Amino acid sequence: MRRTLLLLGLLLSLPASAQAPGADPVRIVNSTGVEATALHAVRNGRADWGPNLLTRGPLASGANFPIRVNPAAGCRFDIRLVLANGQEAVMRDRDICALPMVELFTAAPPPPRVAEARPNQNARRVSSGTGFVVAPDRVLTNHHVIDGCDRVLARTADGRWLAAVPPAGVDSVLDLAVLTVPGNPGPTLAFRSGPGLRRGESVVAYGFPLAGLLSADPKLTRGEINALAGIRNDPATIQISAEVQPGNSGGPLLDMQGNVVGVVVAKLDSRRVQNVDNVNFAVRGEVAQAFLRRADVTFRLAESRGADRSAADVGDMAHRSTVMLRCER
Repeated sequence: MRRTLLLLGLLLSLPASAQAPGADPVRIVNSTGVEATALHAVRNGRADWGPNLLTRGPLASGANFPIRVNPAAGCRFDIRLVLANGQEAVMRDRDICALPMVELFTAAPPPPRVAEARPNQNARRVSSGTGFVVAPDRVLTNHHVIDGCDRVLARTADGRWLAAVPPAGVDSVLDLAVLTVPGNPGPTLAFRSGPGLRRGESVVAYGFPLAGLLSADPKLTRGEINALAGIRNDPATIQISAEVQPGNSGGPLLDMQGNVVGVVVAKLDSRRVQNVDNVNFAVRGEVAQAFLRRADVTFRLAESRGADRSAADVGDMAHRSTVMLRCER
């Protein structure tokens, strides 16, 4: 099925409090120019699209469909229109409590599907790490994950292997790299724009530790922010209690709203430093944002306010956007 992107038109602005029970509903407007046969609106992070809301028949172009929202249950939604011509319009992670009207437009058809790559089973040396999608066809990871590789492959959440082309940008000092991975490796994760991080905040690390030893699926580890600086007061990193292992490097560190607050980078080696355990570090989200700006990568920002999500919900959000990276030498 051909898919089209969705552009969001914000016609007015309305506080989330206006969506209290009894207030006017949010209206989803079909401005695609084509009749819609299905409309799905589910809270962001849900694995499926749920039932078709158009139980009374198709939604004509120019018509709107009302949706009532309970802000206490969450306001960030994924929205999907299925059109009569077989195309789709999809918007993910949209705060609809803040909008009285959301207008959906179709855009140009997506580029042709990129052919899948295949791992080289005869590679002399293979290592692995983690990365996550920060912009269309852009994956952020650690520099040490891809340093010295002859070939880098990304395994997406839907099981495809995509080949990365030469890095779009690297910083060996910060240990960051952004890769170009054509073929739509997944939806983008948003970086937290505010409020500022605090010690004791809960976080989730997501990635692929110990690939080849543990199961092939990604692992979720929950912990807390222990310190707002790293080794020897390094201001570019934060210390976390979410335990990480080899292979976690380059994965997202998320707050309990599902926004990125760091890039997992290292753990303190207990073999070298005695009487320590579970001391782990991540590159600060603000540092990663500055790196992406220098690399001319446009990324998403979102504020982290309101009720926390469950760790399982945060993991569902991260899952679609997190890839395993395979380094072949």
